[in-house]
Amino acid sequence: MRAAERARKRAEKRELRRFTRRTRRRRIAWLTAGGLVVALVGLSLGAVYSPLLALREIRVEGTTSLDPAQLVDAVDGQLGTPLALLDEGELRDQLAQFTLIRSYSTEILPPGTLILHIVERTPVGVMVDGGAFDVVDAAGVVLATSPERPAGLPLIELGRGDVDGVAFRSVAEVLLALPASVRDQLDSISATTRDDVTLTLAGSTQRVVWGSATDSDHKARVLAALVAIHAGSGPGVYDVSAPGTAVFHAG
Repeated sequence: MRAAERARKRAEKRELRRFTRRTRRRRIAWLTAGGLVVALVGLSLGAVYSPLLALREIRVEGTTSLDPAQLVDAVDGQLGTPLALLDEGELRDQLAQFTLIRSYSTEILPPGTLILHIVERTPVGVMVDGGAFDVVDAAGVVLATSPERPAGLPLIELGRGDVDGVAFRSVAEVLLALPASVRDQLDSISATTRDDVTLTLAGSTQRVVWGSATDSDHKARVLAALVAIHAGSGPGVYDVSAPGTAVFHAG
């Protein structure tokens, strides 16, 4: 009996030692894995916020009217800032001063480059404001003001309306729909409601009754075809208000 008891105790001790070794190995494995995770996180954070990944160059793409150097000067206060800490709100406020910017997007190019992709506003016409001419885009944003009428842009006449009214929205939609072949011949465009858009062609006594901005793409194609035929026909009126039965009335 004593021999059996001693054998049992020895077996229990061996099992306890095996259990202890397994527990110790698991603890070491967990501690090692945890240490590796902490080290990796630390290295990652160190790399992200390191001066090696700080902003050192700003590039501007997509501009035609704006001077890229002016945009860089406006936002270069963030040079030296880690890329992960660039302030998008500050960047937005700095670029908001440029009226010609319709929208922009940013691209980060490690290790230290910020690319600004700019989409500029496109002027569609000019409006008289007192004794000056305001160049406006399709949203009615004033892009520039000149004491003389700028060449190459139609005069927008709204009667008593303004850029916040339905007449301007109709005019803008028509201007965006016109093909270059017609837009280049345009002297003025007028409307007092959404349904009475009228165009006057430059260097002639020809007008265009457009009507509403509805179906403007179709009307633009029909008008381009009629102008190609009747441009030299003298005074007259193109009526494309119903594009399916559009006609040129001479005289």
